[in-house]
Amino acid sequence: MGRPAGASGPETPKERSDRQLIELLTELRVALPGAHVLLGFLLTVPFATRFGRVSRPERVLFLVCLLLSAAGTVLLMAPSVYHRIRWERGGKTDVVRAAHRLFLAGSALLGAAILTAVLLVADVLFGVLAAACSTLALALILAGSWYLLPLGRAREPGVHELE
Repeated sequence: MGRPAGASGPETPKERSDRQLIELLTELRVALPGAHVLLGFLLTVPFATRFGRVSRPERVLFLVCLLLSAAGTVLLMAPSVYHRIRWERGGKTDVVRAAHRLFLAGSALLGAAILTAVLLVADVLFGVLAAACSTLALALILAGSWYLLPLGRAREPGVHELE
């Protein structure tokens, strides 16, 4: 599927699409287990004995977290389904573009779910001030490492992949 060993010259469009699809699927293999674990955990929480003591606002926050996690997981799984439906119909470049967008949207929703989960747990354990502070700190780390760092590096001269 990739370039033959020792091949020289620029990638063909097909080789580029093949490489991009393989890279995307590899990234999904990293992201999906975390999404599945978070969603699975969230689906069991209401059945825990102490959940009945959670206040109504905390239940609403929990539902928001559950829905964000479920939607993020669905979007992270969507590229595989999209690829499978388009299988052998051509248009691999379209598959890569759509999968790229689905992956980014799913990651954003999963990030929001993680932040909401931290907000809820910190609120239950330590109150609203600790929850707000810890969630803000984590939001800064998430935004910095997931979005600001790669976007900032893309603008720097000389920080591009060898082509």
